[in-house]
Amino acid sequence: MKTHLVRTRRSAEDFPRSEHLAWKVAEVAADAVPVPEDTTDMIVNRIIDNASVAAASLVRRPVTSARTQAQAHPYSPGATVFGVPGTFSPEWAAWANGVAVRELDFHDTFLAAEYSHPGDNIPPILAVAQHSGCSGRDLIRGLATGYEIQIDLVRAISLHEHKIDHVAHLGPSAAAGIGTLLGLDTETIYQAVGQALHTTTATRQSRKGAISSWKAYAPALAGKVAVEAVDRALRGEGAPSPIWEGEDGVIAWLLGGPDAEYQVPLPGPGEAKRAILDSYTKEHSAEYQSQAPIDLARRMRSRIDDLDRIETIVLHTSHHTHYVIGTGSNDPQKFDPTASRETLDHSVMYIFAVALEDGEWHHERSYAPERAQRPATIELWNKISTAEDPEWTRRYHSTDPDEKAFGARAEITLKDGTVIVDELAVADAHPLGARPFAREQYIDKFRTLADGIVSPDEQDRFLTAAQNAPTLAAGELDRLTFTVGGDVLARAPKTPKGIFR
Repeated sequence: MKTHLVRTRRSAEDFPRSEHLAWKVAEVAADAVPVPEDTTDMIVNRIIDNASVAAASLVRRPVTSARTQAQAHPYSPGATVFGVPGTFSPEWAAWANGVAVRELDFHDTFLAAEYSHPGDNIPPILAVAQHSGCSGRDLIRGLATGYEIQIDLVRAISLHEHKIDHVAHLGPSAAAGIGTLLGLDTETIYQAVGQALHTTTATRQSRKGAISSWKAYAPALAGKVAVEAVDRALRGEGAPSPIWEGEDGVIAWLLGGPDAEYQVPLPGPGEAKRAILDSYTKEHSAEYQSQAPIDLARRMRSRIDDLDRIETIVLHTSHHTHYVIGTGSNDPQKFDPTASRETLDHSVMYIFAVALEDGEWHHERSYAPERAQRPATIELWNKISTAEDPEWTRRYHSTDPDEKAFGARAEITLKDGTVIVDELAVADAHPLGARPFAREQYIDKFRTLADGIVSPDEQDRFLTAAQNAPTLAAGELDRLTFTVGGDVLARAPKTPKGIFR
C-alpha cells in the first residue's frame, strides 16, 4: 500500500492533476490487476449476504416504495430488481436494490476513522454490469475496486467528526468500481469520482434523533448518483476539481478545514485489491456496534436468575458507541417505546435490554411495536446507560486486526449490591469471534431470511448462480437476483402513488 498525503491546496498552487486524490483513486480503479482467490470468495459471500437481507426486507414499506419507483422505469437491456421479473434502467435498479440491502441494517461493515457498509457498492456495480452485458470476471474486478476504495477512504478520512454522512465515501467508491467493471481509462474515472463525491455529501441528520427510512435510502441514492456520474463522464462531462483538495473543496469546507491533513492508503501499481477481507458481516439485524453487546447479553443472562433484581447496567465502550448509539448522544428518542425501527436500531440500550430478556435477536420480532412497548422491557431499558472508556476507543481505532475491537464491558449492578461484570471485544460472527462467518454461514443466513419469501427452488437457483459468479459469461449476470410469487408481493403495503407511474 502507498500512503498519500491529502490536504487543501490554494488555487494558485502548482498542484498537477496527477497528485489529486481523485486521480490516485482513478489510477487504482484503472489498474487491471488480477483478483486473488480469497478476495473472490469473499465477494461471492457478500453477494449472497446482500441477497439475504434483500429477501428479508422485500415487503417492507421503504423497499416497496423504491421497487415501485424502479418498476416505473423499464429498460432493455437494463438490470434486475430483487423480487420481480423484468429489467429496469440501471440507476433505478441500483436504487431499488440499494434500499433493499440497507433497510434492515443487516449486511457487512467496516469501521475505522469513518463508518461504512461496503456491501452498498454491490447494487450499483451489479446493475451496470447486468445492463452492459459484462461477465462474472468483470463484476468481481469491479466489486474488488468498490470495496477497496471505500474501505481505504474510511481508514483515513473521518466524516462523522464533521457531521457528514458516511455515504460521501460510497459515491466515489461505487463510481470507481463501475470504472473498473467497464475497463474505463483513468481520465474518465477521475471525472466520475469527482462528480460522485460532489453530489453525495450530506449531513448525518439521517442518523440522528428521530431516524426515518432515509437511513436506507441514503446509500441507495449514492449508488444511483454514481451510475449517473459515470454516464456523464463517459459523455465527456467533467467534475469540480480538485474535489477533495480544492480551496472551496470538501476538505476545506466540509471536513477538517484548510489546515487538515489526511494520510490515505491506496494500493500501488500492480498491487491486488484485498480490502474486502478486512470487513465483516452481521449475524444480527442491528447497528454493528450492537453486535458484540447482543452476544454479550445472551452470554450474561444465564448469570441473572431474575432480571427484576437489576438496579443499573452500564456499558463501558468506545467513543462511537457511546455518542452515536448510546446515552452520549443525548437523544431522548433512544428511550422512546414508540420510536421507529430505525431509531431503535441505533439504541444500544434498547438492544441490550431485549437481548438480555429474550436471549436472541430477530430482525422482525425484536423491533415489533408490541415488543418495544412491553412494560418490563421499558423498565429494564431505562436502567441502561453507556460510558466512554478510553481503552475501548483506542482499540476501536487500532490498526492491529488482532487488537481492534467493537465491543463493550457490561457492569450489571443488582439491587443487593452484587456486581456482575463481563466483556466481549468482537461479535461471535467476526473473523476473530467465537463463530466466524464462512460460506456455510452466509448460505444459512440466506436460507433463513429467504424462508417463506423465496421458494426453495429459486433459493437453490440463486445460490448456484452466486457461487458460480466469477465464471458467469457475458450476459449471464441477470442470474444474480431472485423473484418471488405474487402472493409474497401481495403482503407488501399499498403505498401512495408518486410522480413515477
